Amino acid sequence: MATYLDNILAFHRKRAADEKSLLPLTELEKKAETYSQANGEPRSLAAYLAKNKSTPLPSLIAEIKKHSPSKGDIRTDIDIVQTARDYEAGGASAISVLTDEPHFKGHLSYLEIVRQAISLPVLRKDFLVCPEDVLISRIRGADAVLLIAAALSDSELREMYALAGSLGMDSLIEIHDEKELERLRRLEPSIIGINQRDLHTFRVDTTRAVTLRNKIEDEKIITVAESGITSFEDLLFLGKSGFDAVLVGESLIRHPDHLSAVRTLLGKDPL
Repeated sequence: MATYLDNILAFHRKRAADEKSLLPLTELEKKAETYSQANGEPRSLAAYLAKNKSTPLPSLIAEIKKHSPSKGDIRTDIDIVQTARDYEAGGASAISVLTDEPHFKGHLSYLEIVRQAISLPVLRKDFLVCPEDVLISRIRGADAVLLIAAALSDSELREMYALAGSLGMDSLIEIHDEKELERLRRLEPSIIGINQRDLHTFRVDTTRAVTLRNKIEDEKIITVAESGITSFEDLLFLGKSGFDAVLVGESLIRHPDHLSAVRTLLGKDPL
């Protein structure tokens, strides 16, 4: 049975094939260089996340996410700019922006809008499937990109990771199981995200995620826990389990006050 990831990837691969003929790779490379010249080099996601590496509390990547294929609308009336500013003011270390339009009600334009509004690194969270996607991410304002191991072959992952690095962008490489972790051994990534949600059942399995985290022996690698994180207690547990950062979207977006939601999640007194 096809998972939601299979269906989404089929859409993105078709879209990428249709768009590749519209603008040559060399032209995209020039546009990416021009963007960096005009707006400065990418902000380092790794550097911002590493600030809490010596503390028990993980850094927070706060996500702007309006909709989920499995849960429907989360909150579609949010002010993108104000939400990003509230996340930053509350103590987030980076902002993740979902740009997938048909499945998550995101948009590419959100990247630059958010980046201009804050001083934190902006991560493009989407289903990137080709080098063109990485270049477009930079052109539209992303400082870092999500690369999903389950969505990419070894050669695609290697090529896109190298390209992002050549642009000065960090990559958050997401894995779900031990086989995907093994695929990263030769890549030597600086940031690995472990998704606690099973792609087939949608269930959150923290025990499996922590077990997988314990198999990452290189302490220089920044590890990020993703999905199913709703409380300060969750953050403390994941920090004690070795995670350097967490990525949280749904529980923050649902809250009527995004500034208060971030502060509460990080164990700070409400304003």
